[in-house]
Amino acid sequence: MSTITSRSTNPVDYQNLPQPIVVMAKSFSDGFSIPPHQHERVQLLYAINGVMRLRTKRDAWVVPPDGAAYIPAGISHSVSMHGAVDMRTLYIDPLAIRTRPQKLSVMTVPGLLKELILALGEEPVAYGPDSRGSLIAKLIEQEIDRAQALSLHVPLPRDIRLQKVCAELLADPSDRRTLDGWSAVCGASARTLARLFERDLGMSFIQWRQRVRFQSALESLSQGVPVSVVAKLHGYRSPSAFTAAFGKAMGQAPSKVVAQTES
Repeated sequence: MSTITSRSTNPVDYQNLPQPIVVMAKSFSDGFSIPPHQHERVQLLYAINGVMRLRTKRDAWVVPPDGAAYIPAGISHSVSMHGAVDMRTLYIDPLAIRTRPQKLSVMTVPGLLKELILALGEEPVAYGPDSRGSLIAKLIEQEIDRAQALSLHVPLPRDIRLQKVCAELLADPSDRRTLDGWSAVCGASARTLARLFERDLGMSFIQWRQRVRFQSALESLSQGVPVSVVAKLHGYRSPSAFTAAFGKAMGQAPSKVVAQTES
C-alpha cells in the first residue's frame, strides 16, 4: 500500500491508502469538465461552493449546494462545474460503508457532515488508527449512512429516436415543443414517443422535461440569477408558477437555494 503525507490533488494517490476514508481538496473554475473516469474506491463528491453536474451512460445528475454525489467504486462518470467549485472529495474503502446501497445517488449534506468533512481535511492524510482523524472518519461513516437521498437525476434513453429529443431538451430546457412537435425531429409519432418515454425512462415526457428544467434552474439559482429570470428561461409563464412547481419537485423553495448560495 502507498502512503502519502501531503494532500495531493491527484485522485490516484488516494485509492490504495490504509486509511478507510481520506479527503482530497481541489478547486475548479466555472465551466471546467472532468472527462469520464472511475475510481477503485467509493467517492463522495461535495462542493463547498458551486454546483456540479454528473453524467453516466444512463443518467444525468445535478449536485446542489449542501448536497453530495455518492459514487460507488468502478462507476464511470464525468463531472462539469457550474460556477467556481471548491471541491472536497472523500475516497472511501467500500468496506467502510457497508449499509449504503451500492448505486449512484445525490444525498443531503447536513451541517454536521459538512463540518466533519472539513475537519478531516485538516488532519494528516496518513492518520493513525487511534487518532483524531480516525474518530472523525468513523463519524463520517455514520453520517453518510443517515443522509437522505435526493431525487435529482435525469435518466437518459437508449432508443436513438429519444436520444435526439433528449439531447435538444438538455441543451435548451425552455423549449416548449410538445410531442407532436418533436415527432418531426426524430421520425416517430407522438404516440410512439410517449410510449418510449414510459418504457425507456420510466416517466412521461412532461415529467422528464420538468426534471431537466429543474436541474438547469438549480444551476442558475446557485449562480445568483433572480427567480423571475430563471422562471422565464425555463419555460414558466410566472415566477409563482415556477416556485410552486420547483418546491413540490425539489422539496425546497427557490429562495432556500439562493440563501444556501449566499451563506
